[in-house]
Amino acid sequence: MHSALIPWLDPKYLIDGFGAWALLGVCAIIFAETGLLVGFLFPGDTLLIITGILTFSGAIKIDIWWVALAIGFAAFLGGECGYLIGRKFGPRVFERKESGLFSVKNVERTNAFFERFGGFAVIVARFVPIVRTFAPVAAGVGRMNYRRYSIYNLAGALLWGAGVTYAGFFLGYIPPVRDFVSHYIDLILLGAVLITLIPTVFHYVQATMKARRATRAGVTTATGSLVLDPDVFDGHHEHKHDA
Repeated sequence: MHSALIPWLDPKYLIDGFGAWALLGVCAIIFAETGLLVGFLFPGDTLLIITGILTFSGAIKIDIWWVALAIGFAAFLGGECGYLIGRKFGPRVFERKESGLFSVKNVERTNAFFERFGGFAVIVARFVPIVRTFAPVAAGVGRMNYRRYSIYNLAGALLWGAGVTYAGFFLGYIPPVRDFVSHYIDLILLGAVLITLIPTVFHYVQATMKARRATRAGVTTATGSLVLDPDVFDGHHEHKHDA
């Protein structure tokens, strides 16, 4: 029987101690990434892959069907929340001061996705870090048809949330991967923490420095220019940007 290389990271104590809370924690992060404007700090793709691997190894003692559906549902709810925030507060959402948690450039990049893909961008954005955080809000601010948005949001949430999690699970069927997971699960858990923490801190520091430079330079952007034309969501708008 495998003995943990790092005793205090032995999955028996970690996962058994957290129980169902482990999955709830993952769902909370996925919800935040797609429902709150600070969510772009989280590396969701990596988290989903690792969650799938941990489910295969038995570290998360819940059937993969339920794990994938729970994550997909959390992603859907996050998308709905982001849309409603944008719809309720309108352009005021974009009046926030440039900081490590908000960037006009990120909004402009998201808008470019809508101008290129139309409403279908709600699905495509799920697979693009940062853009998937701002897409729901941009759709809400631009007042995209709510029913249509929700259909795209559901499809994107299942394809990304459930699909990527399943991809991680199926990696366990590859013998080298399966053996590595079974013998080094403690290191995988440590790696998951580091992979989540390091990019988050780096991105926050980088974004904060850029925001300070923009503030010192007196760079401002009219919030009205960040609101998408409703025709964009129907794919009838002239493409002005490339994502």
